[in-house]
Amino acid sequence: MAIGLIIIGDEILSGKRADKHFPKVVEFLAARGLQLSWAEYVGDDRARITATLQRSLASDDIVFSCGGIGATPDDHTRQCAAAALGVPLVLHPEAKLKIEERIADVAREAGKQPEYDVPENRHRLKMGEFPQGAEIIPNPYNKIPGFSVRNNNGGAHYFVPGFPVMAWPMIEWVLDTHYAHLFGKNAWAEKSVLVFEQAESTLTPMMERLESAFPSVKVFSLPSVGDATTRRHIELGVKGDPAQVDDAFREMLAALDALRAEYQMHVQ
Repeated sequence: MAIGLIIIGDEILSGKRADKHFPKVVEFLAARGLQLSWAEYVGDDRARITATLQRSLASDDIVFSCGGIGATPDDHTRQCAAAALGVPLVLHPEAKLKIEERIADVAREAGKQPEYDVPENRHRLKMGEFPQGAEIIPNPYNKIPGFSVRNNNGGAHYFVPGFPVMAWPMIEWVLDTHYAHLFGKNAWAEKSVLVFEQAESTLTPMMERLESAFPSVKVFSLPSVGDATTRRHIELGVKGDPAQVDDAFREMLAALDALRAEYQMHVQ
């Protein structure tokens, strides 16, 4: 079961705001022995968001979607999720209660009585309109929930706000509540070296041999032109099943020695 991430918002694609979700989700997953398999960035375009969700909903992936679940004109994610599923948007009863709790909290903070039927508060309830059949994701920051949907393939999508202060605890809640049984299930190891002044084309045959000999291991190479402290080099390594990583790494070092390549261990 792969894990994916969709980040929605024109402000990310225009560079007005820097994305902080990708590295944080990678961090959350790594802390639980999990890995991100793919990520996509999508602007505030209904047709494109709907098409992206239709494609991801056809998989059995676990997908987190950040952004666009509010009730302003540039928020389209709730509507697009419903369109991708072919179901209507409906006011979720639990979401309604949570939003009304938030309305009451704001009124009390201002020393007023809550007025649920005024236009602005009726509009706030739109944030609780989710695709029919959705479940809520609790929001510990301001109580306005996110939502989740499941598909017939066994996958699930989790929709949270774009604000990190809300999104991140909601994502962790999803992981810890629904996927604790996956934590640490797939052990993972990685080892690498910095190889100096070698061309990737020289190293490629050795890399191909290692992947053929160790099917549970991926070989990777990350070239660098160097900087003020490090010469031009390639970070060359192996990652995957710990049972095979050690043996693959030993063979990789032996092959580098046979090439008389200069290298040094890379500390992760």
